[in-house]
Amino acid sequence: MQSRRLSYKELYACISTSVAQNGWLSLWKGWGPTVLRDVPFSALYWCNYESFKRALCKKSGIHEPTVLITFSSGAAAGSIAATLTLPFDVVKTHKQTELWQFISHSSQKSSSVWEIMKRIVSENGFAGLFTGIIPRLTKIAPACAIMISTYEYGKSFFRKLNKNKDMKNH
Repeated sequence: MQSRRLSYKELYACISTSVAQNGWLSLWKGWGPTVLRDVPFSALYWCNYESFKRALCKKSGIHEPTVLITFSSGAAAGSIAATLTLPFDVVKTHKQTELWQFISHSSQKSSSVWEIMKRIVSENGFAGLFTGIIPRLTKIAPACAIMISTYEYGKSFFRKLNKNKDMKNH
């Protein structure tokens, strides 16, 4: 439904039909694959980010990371995490589009994550699980880089602010 231009009336009709036929839980299609994508993504992201940041600081001979170090570490860590978790993003998209297919051809039943993965591989090969890698990396790498650079800058700013405040109080 996200890829189609639906009016609010059409969107309401789709949602109403789904809820009437399958209950309120039908609105959470794709939740399982989303969790399977986001939890490993976060673990991979933070682990790689800290490793890259530490290595670049060591190579540069500095204790605190620069904006360039945090930006490049965030982009690299986000790219790795996005690539490794892309199959679950592809499955999530397939799972969510089942809602539209179910409404259009009300004979289909919902597929499990593993059934969808097997279907994708049988129809498109293993590479089918990595459909959309370029758009995903184009979105994720800069988003992660900007997010972590902003986070690290804010952390550094407030650490200095608190340090100065503590020095004035002593």
